[in-house]
Amino acid sequence: MKLQEMRSTNFSRFAAERNKLVHTFGALAEIGQEVSNKHNFQETVRTSLHLVLGSLGIMRGGVVRYTRFEHELNMVSGRGLGDDFPFVMSLCYEDERQFLANGLYPIDCDQAKVLPFFQIYDRSLEQSKIQLFVPLVVRDELLGGLFLGEKASGEQYTSHDKEIICAMGRHIAVAVSQRNLMAELERRADENRRLYDDLKMTYKDTVQAFAAAIDRKDKYTEGHSVRVGKYSEVIARELGWGDEEVEGAAFAGYLHDIGKITVERKIINAPYRINAKESTELNKHPGAGFEILQPIRHPYAGVPLAAKYHHERLDGRGYPDGLYDRDIPYIAKVVNLADAFDAMTSDRPYRRRRSVPEVFEDLQRNTGKQFAPELVTALLRGMMKELSGNSTDKIFRKLLGREYMESEGLMPIVRTALNGIAPTSPLTFVASK
Repeated sequence: MKLQEMRSTNFSRFAAERNKLVHTFGALAEIGQEVSNKHNFQETVRTSLHLVLGSLGIMRGGVVRYTRFEHELNMVSGRGLGDDFPFVMSLCYEDERQFLANGLYPIDCDQAKVLPFFQIYDRSLEQSKIQLFVPLVVRDELLGGLFLGEKASGEQYTSHDKEIICAMGRHIAVAVSQRNLMAELERRADENRRLYDDLKMTYKDTVQAFAAAIDRKDKYTEGHSVRVGKYSEVIARELGWGDEEVEGAAFAGYLHDIGKITVERKIINAPYRINAKESTELNKHPGAGFEILQPIRHPYAGVPLAAKYHHERLDGRGYPDGLYDRDIPYIAKVVNLADAFDAMTSDRPYRRRRSVPEVFEDLQRNTGKQFAPELVTALLRGMMKELSGNSTDKIFRKLLGREYMESEGLMPIVRTALNGIAPTSPLTFVASK
């Protein structure tokens, strides 16, 4: 061969290798970009596989993901493997150990038949003409594998090809690792959500058990705590609060009288109007309730404050601290109204429950003095919805009874009361909720 012809041949070969190298590095960059973009995992793996196959002119291949607990390789994406290629392949401990020891470097299938994996799946690998298997390993963890068939040129894989495959496989392994990490985070998040739901359920059961225990101590007002919780729930919902806040208002109502467990039973159950001394003793129950509830970590803020301040009034004539309007925690105002409404509409040892006109006359008279106007409006609006059939809830009907709810003239009275209540008063702080 003449010198000029040799130079020309070498130049052509160098040009071809240079183009091949540029093409390969381009594919490698695209895989890195695909992985970093964190699109759909399946699509990322599929695209990466096609880039590997395309950059080296490989006829067929597949990416599998390793599930550690099942000791299985599961097919994520494949091309040209045929319908008989197994979708799931088992690994024994020795296979896993050898793959980890090998790392990301390609294994020649023909030379690896000493391993159980290649013995078991020898026929499948031969039928699909798989020549290389690349374990996908990141930080000493086996994440999956990359199967590669023969090259379209019929040439054998060179050491240079294997280095490129190793580099591309590292990117795919990172994609699998990211997916595993996300799946683990999602699993833990689900577990935390379940634990939180269980905790809430346990808290709810405990609160209702406490409410029942409180009410059992007072035989004349049995069910009072539960009813106050329900009325507080109605008020909160009519105010447009979120589900969590509505639930918190209900629990505040359930527990508002927990301090009564420290009061002598004979005072609570007295079948007469108690005297001043007994009244002083009874009036300690808000403070006692706060001391009981304060050390507990409640999922809803304000539960202890509702217990302590549910007998405060907007005009400062309440107890235990004689707070005025803005100084009273808002949740305590909600429970205050629910508590008073139930007291008026239920029998007590020394009196029968008040008539419908008396109850609404009391609400109107004390709105802006004892009760926040917007709260009274919310309570009456909830009742009006039931009376008019605009609500499927039957809370008032269940708590007050059919006789009360179907009493003559109730709807006009509620409507009149609603129309007669000013939205606010100089004393009242209207919540921004």
